[in-house]
Amino acid sequence: MTPAHAPPRESAAVSARTRSTPRDAAVFGSYLALVACSIVMLFPLVWMLSTSLKVIGQVYSFPPVLIPEPIVWGNYSEALAMFPFFLYLWNTLVIVAGVMGGNLLSCSVVAYGFAKLEGPGKNLLFALVLATLMLPEHVTLIPTFILFTKLGLVNTFWPLILPAWFARSAFSIFLLRQFFLTIHYELSDAARIDGANNAVIFWRIVCPLAKPVLATIAVFSFMGVWNDFLHPVIYLNDDRKFTLALGLLSMIDLTPGGVIAWNLLMAAITVVMMPMVIVYFVAQRYFIQGIALTGSKG
Repeated sequence: MTPAHAPPRESAAVSARTRSTPRDAAVFGSYLALVACSIVMLFPLVWMLSTSLKVIGQVYSFPPVLIPEPIVWGNYSEALAMFPFFLYLWNTLVIVAGVMGGNLLSCSVVAYGFAKLEGPGKNLLFALVLATLMLPEHVTLIPTFILFTKLGLVNTFWPLILPAWFARSAFSIFLLRQFFLTIHYELSDAARIDGANNAVIFWRIVCPLAKPVLATIAVFSFMGVWNDFLHPVIYLNDDRKFTLALGLLSMIDLTPGGVIAWNLLMAAITVVMMPMVIVYFVAQRYFIQGIALTGSKG
């Protein structure tokens, strides 16, 4: 039997819905703002895909046409035929592999030293490494170019690859060092009791545990090299050694009459962009995990 002072179920439910209304409105407003921001961020991508499927007349039409009519899939094959795509793809992959390997090896070794080894002035040295993040890369561009010129390495891939093998990326060192600090010292101490040295501990214990942050560094390295235009345009003079970024630039020079064929250029850009999108989505789980865990201990 329901007590006389107990409120009816209907009125309790109405009261609960009334109390939750402000919170629901805030959640709905947040989702609405996120959807609006997503549309703004995705519109350039949608416009690029739309332009890549248009005939040249629709590119310059006003008002702009979002859905091409007709859809011209042949723009992709025509765009890739305007420059040696597969040669430039191979050149880019060689540089990507060299830079990724150099960043992962050199930066992880330096970060391990900052995180797990003791020595005089270690914290000061780490502060100096972080201070290089405030130094624009363009400041060292001319001295670096003079150095590689005197070494006779200009117009080769070495100026694009070698710096990565000397722990050039302070940001990568910072991420790795912060992650290594989250690994308990008990693991290293147990390995030392079994006779392992620092090299074995680093390779057998630390690196397997650091897969998320290593994947993050690999993604950053891949994206940086894949999108890099400045360094290839400075160091590479032979068109047989061009990267994909320089290949896209050459498409502007190859257009007849000085009129940029935006439909073909957008088609080529779409193809060049796809590997980056695929790599990000494949490594997304490790990428987010690596970024999140680096801030758990300082």
